[in-house]
Amino acid sequence: MSSSLRRFPRTVGTRTARFLRHRWTLRIRTAAAILLISLSGVVVGTLLFAQTDVAVGPFRAEMSVSPSVFGGTEVDIPPLGSLHLDSHRGPIHLNVNLGSLDQERTEALIDQPGSFSTAGQSAVDDVTGGVLKVGLRALGAAVACALLLSALVFRNVRRVAWSGGLALAVTAGSLGLAAGTMRPDSLSEPRYEGLLVNAPAVVGDARRIADNYGRYAEQLEQIVGNVSRIYTTVSSLPVYEPAGNTTRILHVSDLHLNPGSWGIIRTVVQQFEIDAVVDTGDIVDWGSSTETSYVAQIADMGVPYIYVRGNHDSVATESAVARQPNARVLNNTVTTVNGLTIAGIADPQFTPDKSETPAADGDEPATSPLLRAGTQLADTIRASPTKVHVALVHDPAMAPPLSGAVPLVLAGHRHQREVSMLPAPEAAPGASTPPAAGTPPAPTRIMVEGSTGGAGLRGLEDEEPTPLALSVLYFDELQELKAYDDIELGGTGQSQVTLERKVVGHDTESTAGSSTPTGPTPTGPTPGGPTQGGPTPGASIPPSR
Repeated sequence: MSSSLRRFPRTVGTRTARFLRHRWTLRIRTAAAILLISLSGVVVGTLLFAQTDVAVGPFRAEMSVSPSVFGGTEVDIPPLGSLHLDSHRGPIHLNVNLGSLDQERTEALIDQPGSFSTAGQSAVDDVTGGVLKVGLRALGAAVACALLLSALVFRNVRRVAWSGGLALAVTAGSLGLAAGTMRPDSLSEPRYEGLLVNAPAVVGDARRIADNYGRYAEQLEQIVGNVSRIYTTVSSLPVYEPAGNTTRILHVSDLHLNPGSWGIIRTVVQQFEIDAVVDTGDIVDWGSSTETSYVAQIADMGVPYIYVRGNHDSVATESAVARQPNARVLNNTVTTVNGLTIAGIADPQFTPDKSETPAADGDEPATSPLLRAGTQLADTIRASPTKVHVALVHDPAMAPPLSGAVPLVLAGHRHQREVSMLPAPEAAPGASTPPAAGTPPAPTRIMVEGSTGGAGLRGLEDEEPTPLALSVLYFDELQELKAYDDIELGGTGQSQVTLERKVVGHDTESTAGSSTPTGPTPTGPTPGGPTQGGPTPGASIPPSR
């Protein structure tokens, strides 16, 4: 071995040692250590000490903040569930736990007329004061913990001071970012997690939320009032109190022979005081005569059941649905419920051996049976003597010709929740009657429902079962869609429920399905289970009015 090769390791080691001892290297290492200690102090101090108690209405609420990537606020209402609000952005998450009830304040609310309104009005100031208090505690705890940790590690006054200053800057900046991105109107669109039967009472009246979503104080008063009434009513949970002129439609689709779907549908019909159920098809799997008995439970709903045939449903399936006393089958026809006019047409294709029909988006209207069916329905809607408010199709590929002919199209088929706007009428393929000259194109919203049956047996093919999805739509006295609740339950073998309210026209209205966080949910009955009015297993149902 040559002398140069023998000297090579020593040369590399010497240069590495010099680099590590270089003053800039030492400064960078020291700065990184100070930053790490400061951030550790901020996290530890916030998690351990950034919490406070505050009186909100009849409650002793526990407020706390914690580090977070997405921000937001969570209001825990044990044992009813929780509300999740997209209240702000930034690395600070606010948690409000209404777990403790003050007996004296509760008795005062019960005894005094109008006390719930008074409690709601004072709740705005209570919450504001509590947020400021917990923010100051977070700031102090973060700085104190950073100073303590740096003193233990460095034992150097200057480095300890730097750590405290960084902790102060990080915490103050995070709180400032949260305050600067505050969205008071987030109370208009809460996402509820918990027992499905409690959702209407906790979330509140969709019409009032839609009309007042920009008014922070009124929304907070409403939520406090709702929760207060729940806690002070021991015998039964309070029932939903909708506006008298609100029409509530439950949208279901793609049940695919799941027996548990009927129990869930009945629970939602009862708890949300649904006026009618609309089913956009694929109620069975193969369209065979042996499957027709599955639809017999439609009669137990107690409200009109409006149905259009899907590509998995046969004519025999359609006839079986039509035999139910409360069913209305639409096939290029129109019906009316509570002043809401609904038109629908059956899927022209019968393909029970496929989970998806051939895509028709790029087909010519003359050759695509789906677009031809959509065009037929559009012509029927335009020829209707009364204005049609909702159109029902199974496959969203049938919807383009309906653009401009109707404000709202409901569909299914894809087993995935989607909300979007159809292209303008002049750009919609297959439209046989263009809008009149000089008339601005009417926007048409399409709402594609997920599978209320969890895709049937297909829902078990993936690693995670397909969730069960259904939606409650709220229409005002002018039959305009004001808001909707997306309800999603865990698939077969799971037990979670999510309810997410969206206000139509709100700038944060989502076009995607909701998530499925953990929480208890009622499970549907097996065939031969409880009928309408009976308790669904796993759910506590208040008396019907």
